[in-house]
Amino acid sequence: MSKLVAGNWKMFGNKDMIYDIKKIDRHCNDTKCEVAICPPFQLISAANEQTKNIKIGAQNCHINTNGAHTGEVSAEMLTEVGAELIIVGHSERRQDNSETNDIVKLKTEAVHRAGATAIVCIGETLEERTAEQTLSVLQEQMLKSLPKKVTPVNTVVAYEPVWAIGTGLVPAADQIRAAHSFIRGFLASTYGAEAHDVKILYGGSVKDTNAKEIFSISNVNGALVGGASLKSTDFIEIIKAASNSM
Repeated sequence: MSKLVAGNWKMFGNKDMIYDIKKIDRHCNDTKCEVAICPPFQLISAANEQTKNIKIGAQNCHINTNGAHTGEVSAEMLTEVGAELIIVGHSERRQDNSETNDIVKLKTEAVHRAGATAIVCIGETLEERTAEQTLSVLQEQMLKSLPKKVTPVNTVVAYEPVWAIGTGLVPAADQIRAAHSFIRGFLASTYGAEAHDVKILYGGSVKDTNAKEIFSISNVNGALVGGASLKSTDFIEIIKAASNSM
């Protein structure tokens, strides 16, 4: 299975950073892994026009196709301007915008409806990790956030321990391995043999200095990269690590 390295730019980026996207795209002319960048909404169309080797995605969408929802953007609107992947359920959305598992499920279904791939984020807080609730939290999030139809084409699952996002803290390899193994088992038992090919990404302080080790862990099929994806040189090193791990 080819690895996927996806950059989540969050609320960073301006039109001058299209140059960085073009630089990354040129590097990926013959890379062995899949690469995607999810910039802010205003850059999606321009980024899509300037790339041919990487996919452009979005960071969020509304559950409906259209309607009286001021300030919202539908999955169909995003795919119309070139988004091929859409992140849903990121912990920052769950915390800052009070998005529940039920909402995440509706958003995942919206992404599927629009013909894009949903990157569904799950992960435990530090308190839940300390209380040894990690696996039960992941199971509940998957049970309630994933729809009835999950395939390797329409869904990617991203395991992002909340306490590792933007903190510089990274779980031990055994902790990542245990979480990804559990997720793989849940997907296979719930969705059948085809789910063995659903990509499971790790996210949470992924850097050029730790990417090689992370990609060597079983059932880690790529990474959802935050801050390090904003620097093209760092992101390219992570892409190289993914390609070399194939």
